Amino acid sequence: MSGKTPEEQLAEVSSWWTTGIIDIHPGSIAVRGYAIQDLIGKIGFAQMIWLMLRGELPRTGEARLLEAALVASVDHGPHAPSIAIARMAASIGMDLNNAMASAVNVLGDVHGGAGQQCMELYAAVAANAKCVTDLAGAVDEELAAFVAAHGKIIPGFGHRFHPIDPRCAPLLALVEEARQAGLVPGTYAAIGRAVEEGIRRRTGKPIPMNIDGVTAAIFCELGFPAPLGRGLFILSRSVGILAHAWEEMRSGSRMKGPMPRTIAYTYNGPAPRKPDFDRSE
Repeated sequence: MSGKTPEEQLAEVSSWWTTGIIDIHPGSIAVRGYAIQDLIGKIGFAQMIWLMLRGELPRTGEARLLEAALVASVDHGPHAPSIAIARMAASIGMDLNNAMASAVNVLGDVHGGAGQQCMELYAAVAANAKCVTDLAGAVDEELAAFVAAHGKIIPGFGHRFHPIDPRCAPLLALVEEARQAGLVPGTYAAIGRAVEEGIRRRTGKPIPMNIDGVTAAIFCELGFPAPLGRGLFILSRSVGILAHAWEEMRSGSRMKGPMPRTIAYTYNGPAPRKPDFDRSE
C-alpha cells in the first residue's frame, strides 16, 4: 500500500502527464491557449508548427521564412536513402505508415542530421569571443575544433549531386529580405557565408553551402535550438517520403530491392571450395 489518500492518488495520476501544449475537454480543444476553432482556416501549417514548438504564433514574415525552408527540403529523389527505403517497403506490401516509419527511422546523423550538426557549428562560431570583431578568426578556430573532433567533412557544405545547390540562393535571399524587415538579425546567414569562406581557406577549393547549411542558418535566425533542426527536417522530408511511398504502392511493382536483379553486386569472399569434414580439431 502506498499510504496515500484517494485524493492524493488521484492528484498523482492527474499530474503523471503534464503539458503546456494542449488542453482537451469534452467539446473543447485549446492549443497553447488558443481554441482550435479560432485557428482552423486562419493559420497555415508552418504557423501551427511554430505555435506547437514555441508557444506563440509567429509573425507573418517569420512563418514565411520557416515555410520556405520546409518546402525546400521535402524531397531529393529515389537515390536518397530514406526515399529508397520508403519505396522498397511499399513494394513489399507494407502499409503506408510502415513505409513512412521505416524511412524516418534512418534519418540519423549521416543522412538527416547534417542540419542539426551545422546549427551546432554556427552556434559555436557565434559563441566564440572573436565572432564580433574577427568573424573569420572565429570561424577558423571553430572549424579546426570541429575537424579535430569529427573529421574533415563539414555538415552543411558540399553536395554529392549538385556543384551548386539550387535551393540556397533563393533561401538566402529570403533571409536577407527578413533581415531588412527587422525579422531576423542576419547573424547566422553571415556566419554561414563566413564558414563557406573558411572552408575555402582550409582546403584551397570552393565547397559551397548546401540545403542543410542554409536551412541551418534559417532555423538559427528564427531562434530554434539545434535538436529541433533535425525534427523540422524530418517534418519536411516526411512529405517526400509519403509521396514516394504512395507512388510506389500504386505502381504495381513487387519486391524491389536496392538495385535491379540484372545488376550484380560485388562478392569478395572465398573462392568456391569443398568442406573438409575430416579436419582435426
